[in-house]
Amino acid sequence: MKLKVGLLGGGSWGTTVASLTARNCPTTIWARNQATVDEINTLHTNEKYLPGARLPKALKAANTIADTVGDADVVVMGIPGQHFREVLREARPHIRPWVPIVSLSKGLEVGTKMRMTEIIEAEMPGHPAGVLTGPNLAKEIASGQAAASVIAMVDDTIAVRLQSVFQTGLFRVYTNEDVVGCELGGALKNIIAIATGMGDGADAGHNTKSAIITRGLAELTRLGVAMGGQLHTFAGLAGMGDLVATCSSTQSRNRYVGFNLGKGRKIDEIIAEMSEVAEGVKTAKVVMELAKEYKIEMPIATEVYKVLYEGNTVQDAFRGLLRRESGSEAEPG
Repeated sequence: MKLKVGLLGGGSWGTTVASLTARNCPTTIWARNQATVDEINTLHTNEKYLPGARLPKALKAANTIADTVGDADVVVMGIPGQHFREVLREARPHIRPWVPIVSLSKGLEVGTKMRMTEIIEAEMPGHPAGVLTGPNLAKEIASGQAAASVIAMVDDTIAVRLQSVFQTGLFRVYTNEDVVGCELGGALKNIIAIATGMGDGADAGHNTKSAIITRGLAELTRLGVAMGGQLHTFAGLAGMGDLVATCSSTQSRNRYVGFNLGKGRKIDEIIAEMSEVAEGVKTAKVVMELAKEYKIEMPIATEVYKVLYEGNTVQDAFRGLLRRESGSEAEPG
């Protein structure tokens, strides 16, 4: 029997995932904008977020959350981290008991410092919670390019069942029981992507980029393992894989923020012109709190935070990193 999928969120990644699941299962997507709902249903496109992409005719859009998730066997949350809880609470009365809920978000909630699956578990006890994550640039996948991802759930039996919901010919899905590591890899790499973008915007060169990515991986791995993630996860698709894609691609929103900071623009101006959320901007605040709580040194994340929230320039950030003493590669710094 084919599972029914209800997906909340009509942005680029939510729409892309809905277009994947619609090839395997009856899928309904909810978007806030009525014009987007009408466009998906009549033209089978979402030009604002996926220009030029054709969506499956089988994909249906709804303008109410109840119509989207009411009969769903799987609920997928394509909602940014800072609005995730709010939308989940709206959906809660309409989701049937025990239905798995899968997050697409790569953020951490400001204030609570919670991962999205922790929010699911708090708001929807009894529902299996998971995350779909990896090096997944929406526009590439929507245009038919090959990619790989990870579905992470504590219950591997459910994860294996959901593989067939998300996987298509060119979109390969692996399972992983390390939900903590997979979520943290996705959230923490966004800050390193901002740092990489800052270097690109300031014309720092490829050697600098390589150093930021490599040392950034060391930072996010230290914090991720301290918080309960498994070491090997950060060397896989949810860690290194996602980090490389996000730090390298001009499609990356977080790299875009960093690139424009590197050009000397102000963060408020950059955010105001963006149609989608760069999760790393808000996540940087949470990561500073977590680094302090777990006593983990994160020099790159610290310098990014200072640029975003303390008025430092990109040049200040690089000077701050260069002033640090370099010891063993196995040590922070």
